[in-house]
Amino acid sequence: MSTATRVEVTVQDLPLTCPMPKASLWNAHPKVSLALDAHGVAHCPYCGTIYQFKGELPQGHH
Repeated sequence: MSTATRVEVTVQDLPLTCPMPKASLWNAHPKVSLALDAHGVAHCPYCGTIYQFKGELPQGHH
């Protein structure tokens, strides 16, 4: 059983960072940019939070 926090994110949350801008600062780790994988999922390497994109993934640009 996983105890990781799961957070749904939308296009308004992009670019995605953890902790997110509205998170409490008392227990925050350094801000890290996260890339969504092909399934719209990102994992924070510091706290283990799992972010799941809700809706259609935006097309990336190179």
